[in-house]
Amino acid sequence: MRIWQTLRHPAASIQQFLQLESAAGILLVASAAIALVCSNSALAPLYEMLLELPFTIALGSLGLSKPLLLWINDGLMALFFLVVGLEIKREVVEGELSSLWQIALPGVAALGGMAAPAAIYWFFNAGNPAALSGWAIPTATDIAFSLGVLALLGARVPLALKILLMAVAVFDDLGAIVVIAVFYTADLSGSALAVAGACLLALAALNLAGVRSAPAYVLVGLVLWLAVLKSGVHATLAGVALGLAIPIARDENGYSPLRAMEHGLHPVVAYAILPVFAFANAGVSFAGLTFANLLEPVTLGIAGGLVVGKQIGIMGSMALLIALGIAHRPQGCSWLALYGMAMLCGIGFTMSLFIGSLAFADPAYAAPVRLGVLGGSLLSAICGYALLKLVLPKTSAA
Repeated sequence: MRIWQTLRHPAASIQQFLQLESAAGILLVASAAIALVCSNSALAPLYEMLLELPFTIALGSLGLSKPLLLWINDGLMALFFLVVGLEIKREVVEGELSSLWQIALPGVAALGGMAAPAAIYWFFNAGNPAALSGWAIPTATDIAFSLGVLALLGARVPLALKILLMAVAVFDDLGAIVVIAVFYTADLSGSALAVAGACLLALAALNLAGVRSAPAYVLVGLVLWLAVLKSGVHATLAGVALGLAIPIARDENGYSPLRAMEHGLHPVVAYAILPVFAFANAGVSFAGLTFANLLEPVTLGIAGGLVVGKQIGIMGSMALLIALGIAHRPQGCSWLALYGMAMLCGIGFTMSLFIGSLAFADPAYAAPVRLGVLGGSLLSAICGYALLKLVLPKTSAA
C-alpha cells in the first residue's frame, strides 16, 4: 500500500509515504503478536467467540448477517482493495508505471516473484489435490512490513531501492487481484453478476459524464460490493473496480477526486483496517503442535515459497532483464542490495493470510497456513535485513 499526497515535489511524497508505511508495519506486528497471545492463553475462548460473533445489517426484510471475521475479510478488506485500485490507477496513468521502460523491471520481477513461489509450493504438495488450492499463498508481498524493515536501516537505503520495492509491490497486488478473481470464486449467481455489471456501466457513465463527486461513485460502489458479495466472486474485487473508476484528472483548482480519496482512506487502512485484519487472522494456537507440524507439506510449501521462491523469482528475473539490456540496475543499488530487496519481498503476511482464508474452507488447514506465512515472513525479514545491513554503505546513498 502507498500514497502520494498532492504535493509538487515527488521526493517529499515518497518520504511521507515511507513514514506512514513504517508505522503501519509496526502496528501490523503488534496486532499479530496480540492475536498469537490471545490464541495461546486463557483469552483463547473469548478471542474465538469474538471472531464468530454474528453481526447483522437489515433494512426491512432485506438483511445481511455474517460472523465478525467475515465482515472483516469481506467488508473491511474491500476498503483495502479500494485503495489498491486507486494507487494502481494513479501509478499507471501518471506515476512510476506510466511508461514501458518504467514498468519493465518491477513488472517482470513481480511476475517471477509469483511464479517461483507457486512452483515451490506445488513441489511440496503435488500429491495432495486439496492442498494445491493454496498455491497462491506464498506469491504475495506485504508492502507495509517490507518497508518497515527498510526503515530500520534509515538513510543508508538508496531511494531507488525503496521505489523499486514499492513498484514491485504494486504489480504484486495487481497479480493477487487477478489470482483472486480467476481462481478463488465460488458458484456464480447470474442475477447478482448482472447487477454488478450494471453498476460497472454506471461507474463508466459517471466518468463519461464528467462527474467528479466522490459520493456518487461511492453510492454505486456500495451496491456493487453487495452484488459482488452475492455473486460468488470475492467481494473485495468490488473495491478494486471502484478504485479504478474514480477520476484522477485535476480541475482548475488542482483538485483530483482520486488523490483526495486515496489521501483520506490510506491512513484509515494503514492504521485501522490492516491491524484489525492481522488481529483477526494471525491467531494460531500452538497447543498440541509438534515439530512434525512444522514439516507438513502445506507449511513447507508456503514458507519455502516465501523464503526461497521470492528470492529466486525476483532476483532471477531482474538479473535476466538487466543482462539483456532491457532494463538497467537502479542507481546506487549494488547486486547484493537488489538481492536483499528480493529477500524482503518474501514478507507475505497480510495478503498471504488473506489468500489463505480464501483457499481453504477446511479449518484443518488454518494452522499450517498461518505457521507457514508467519514463519516464512519472519525468516525473510531477518535474512533481508541482515544482508542489507551488511552490504549497504554506512551513509545515505539516496
